[in-house]
Amino acid sequence: MRKNMIRTGAAAAVVCVLLAGSAMAFGQGPETGSLGVKVEAAAKKKEPSAPVFREASVHDPSVIKAGDTYYVFGSHLAAAKSKDLMKWDMIASGVAEGNPLIPNVTEELKETLAWAQSDTLWAADVIQLADGKFYMYYNACKGDSPRSAMGIAVADRIEGPYKDTGIILKSGMWGEPSEDGTVYDATKHPNVVDPDVFFDKDGKLWMVYGSYSGGIFIMEMDPANGKPLPGQGYGKKLLGGNHSRIEGPYMLYNPETDYYYLYLSYGGLDAVGGYNMRVVRSKNPDGPFYDAEGNDMREVKADPSLPLFDDRSIEPFGTKLMGNYLFKRLIGDPGTGLGTGAVSPGHNSVYYDKATGRTFLIFHSRFPQRGEEHEIRVHELYMNEEGWPVAAPFRYAGEEAVDKKVTPKDAAGEYKLINHGKDISANIKESQPIQLHMNGRVTGSVSGTWKTSGKQQVTLTLDGVVYKGVFAPQWNPEAGQQLMTFTALSPDGTTVWGAKEPERSDKQIAEEVRADLSLGDVSGIFYDLTLPSEASGGTTIQWSTSDPNVITADGKVTRPAAGSGNAKVTLTAGIVKGSYKTSRSFDVTVLQQSAGPMLLNYGFGENREGVVIDSSPNGYDGRTHGGVQWNERGYQGGGIDFDGKNGYIELPNLVTDTDDLTFAAWVYWKGGAPWQRVLDAGSGLARHMFLTPSQHTGVLQFTIHGNGGDQSLLADAPLPVNAWTHVAVTLQGDTGKLYVNGQLVASGDHMKLNPSGLLTTEAYLGKSRFAADPYFNGSLDEVRIYNMALTDSEIKKLAE
Repeated sequence: MRKNMIRTGAAAAVVCVLLAGSAMAFGQGPETGSLGVKVEAAAKKKEPSAPVFREASVHDPSVIKAGDTYYVFGSHLAAAKSKDLMKWDMIASGVAEGNPLIPNVTEELKETLAWAQSDTLWAADVIQLADGKFYMYYNACKGDSPRSAMGIAVADRIEGPYKDTGIILKSGMWGEPSEDGTVYDATKHPNVVDPDVFFDKDGKLWMVYGSYSGGIFIMEMDPANGKPLPGQGYGKKLLGGNHSRIEGPYMLYNPETDYYYLYLSYGGLDAVGGYNMRVVRSKNPDGPFYDAEGNDMREVKADPSLPLFDDRSIEPFGTKLMGNYLFKRLIGDPGTGLGTGAVSPGHNSVYYDKATGRTFLIFHSRFPQRGEEHEIRVHELYMNEEGWPVAAPFRYAGEEAVDKKVTPKDAAGEYKLINHGKDISANIKESQPIQLHMNGRVTGSVSGTWKTSGKQQVTLTLDGVVYKGVFAPQWNPEAGQQLMTFTALSPDGTTVWGAKEPERSDKQIAEEVRADLSLGDVSGIFYDLTLPSEASGGTTIQWSTSDPNVITADGKVTRPAAGSGNAKVTLTAGIVKGSYKTSRSFDVTVLQQSAGPMLLNYGFGENREGVVIDSSPNGYDGRTHGGVQWNERGYQGGGIDFDGKNGYIELPNLVTDTDDLTFAAWVYWKGGAPWQRVLDAGSGLARHMFLTPSQHTGVLQFTIHGNGGDQSLLADAPLPVNAWTHVAVTLQGDTGKLYVNGQLVASGDHMKLNPSGLLTTEAYLGKSRFAADPYFNGSLDEVRIYNMALTDSEIKKLAE
């Protein structure tokens, strides 16, 4: 939404309305460029070329257009710009001296940062007022409480520098009078963050804001200086309360429906928080607001009798646009990797292009199996026949506006279907196959009917539920071409998406499945195999085995006994699509069981170029990489030195081939940045364990991670620096213990995950699997791993 509305008064605003006509979205002003303007051409329309994207990371992006450029401003004083909503360039990031937006930010905003007891800023919003200047609504929050401050900084240029004009609101003053004169109550009063400042259809200036705490509030603002009109306190409450996890409000008026749409984010913003975007609407900017089901949002709040941040009380309410999803790439599908999806998409803004009548949803998102990485995303919004916005399934890729009627022939075909549900959950909604038949039937993972109307409207009845939305051709990033999609909404506010599959023959699909089918590296298997049975386009896969005593047809592995040697097995996949059949075979080596109780013993007694010798019966030798050097003066004879730059030892995957475990080593740490690794083993970011001499709070930590969470043992101090120190970790059942120099420094019975469950594919001494973490700086000696938990006395003896 462009927030430039140059006016000399309310009367002038009304004149602008009359001139602009029904295409105008209020809160926006004149612009020099627009998206999707169609140019008539005599030549045949060309097929769309592959879009070009350039990514940027701005959390909580709030959009404004200045001239022909779109800007987003967000948390941590970050901002980016783009000419086309596809290629973004960062212009600022970080609350530190030299940020071009506020070059002396820590001094300029010292009162705000001091009040909030914070060193960073939260979601900013920028608007241009009648004086032509740009007004940044900044805010800071303590984080673990709603102690926050919001103020305004003003600039002549949108890219700054901005000059502070002072704080306008505060919250979190426990036991003291608040902005409305009553003692602050976090269940009723707002947290003064997440502002969105906008003009209504009559030219009146408002600010909607709030996060968790007492809910979402709205205030009338003075268009002369951008500050709240006096006597409002915190303004009028719109929804939420009792610490319900609702935040990031954003308002947009649509002249075609004559509704104000209030966009919200529910849940927690991190990758496991279940962040999702919702929308409610009203005929007035200050409410009351209702969702698609007709629920009065003034009544929506958390249940105070339930635990803090109770999501179950609020998740039925609000029209859900988008949550976690994955258009899952199946074996034989076009593209590579997992597919296309989002994790915790949210804190959006909205831009309306008055020249074309098109609307765009701008938000940040995390992604499947990418942790807390986040990037800006833009999806087009459409209106269904009930006057509710629905979001396009794929990101905006420069598609032209739909300029001709979508026919059943255009739309019929095989689709991947996503149902976003109404829940607030970290679960990712994966696509399921359906088919839209020319006769109006729907078959596959759901059954029902479908029909088109108007230019691009669609009504789907899926398993008895009616959804109303639109068809729209979009660039499908996996298929590498433009294909039909649909987005539709049910009466209870649940969104479904569909993405059409490219048309291929049965033979083509089956052969592409055959070419794509993989079991990974099967040259040394020591865990059960997951043998896929389904693939692209409904293709089925049936497996046979040359030795069911070692590997069954469903992938269960029985390893040969220790000392009996490895086993060789051939697995064959029978691939069937329609009447076409093909097959593919894989030669698999199943490793014999590890000898115990000692799995690995690195004494570093001799210098071997590129190799570290394991003296246990298993022969689990390691390989050295980068700045690793043998040292004849370790703790007991030889040792190994790590340069802290790129040196590490690669371990065999079998080092975690055990349910119970002991890891023990003599460590000489030279200090340095946190999150260095003594040990790191696991499979990608989903399952792993590590030992770090010091993490961000400055203590020794062991963690095993899986099922979306960490299970950790934390000492009360970091590993000593510049001294040989014995460190050990034991896991037995649910009990974990952490030792330093033979003394127990941490323990717990919460360690539910087993090392064998990591299905390790990478294991290191001295290196982290996270690229941002530093390498280990120091030396190791007497590294041992056991397939049992040693006793306290046995650990103490190792430390002598």
